[in-house]
Amino acid sequence: MTQITISTERLFLRSLQKSDAESVFRYRSDVLTNKYQGWIPKTIDDVVSFIENRVSSIIDINGTWFQFVIIKKEGNELIGDVGLHFFDPDNKQVEIGCTIDKSYHNHGYASEALSEIIQYLFRTLDKHRIIASIDPRNVGSIKLFEKLGFRKEAHFKESIFQDGEWLDDLIYAILRNVYSKE
Repeated sequence: MTQITISTERLFLRSLQKSDAESVFRYRSDVLTNKYQGWIPKTIDDVVSFIENRVSSIIDINGTWFQFVIIKKEGNELIGDVGLHFFDPDNKQVEIGCTIDKSYHNHGYASEALSEIIQYLFRTLDKHRIIASIDPRNVGSIKLFEKLGFRKEAHFKESIFQDGEWLDDLIYAILRNVYSKE
């Protein structure tokens, strides 16, 4: 298993572990807060299954997801997660997403965590392009990714079928050479 740790001023990010299931369920199962997410677990067993079957234990493998948890240093509390989807056969692009417990919204934690992950992806894993798939109704995520330097590349109409309805999808992206100039 790849054990990766990243530290910021206020946060500690590490690989998702099975022992995190209860904490992840606490904030991920909140249907209202996570209404724009593609995955909302209904039981703690859903989280355990996700960890065991959907999350890779090795980072940077094409066709897999790797998940970091976000831990607030003060109090050592798990407050969110960052998912990385390695989807490019040439291994130069990655999709990124973030979920923060609603109790910790609007404190800059998502921005702080994502900034460090973006640097890690560009500088350590040598990625060329990072994308984020965002529901157009999720104004908070749009503002967050624009603040991080991502630009809107596409608006796909009714391209995702989820919970019995067709949803639009925005694709935001940032290139390494653009990020390094900021």
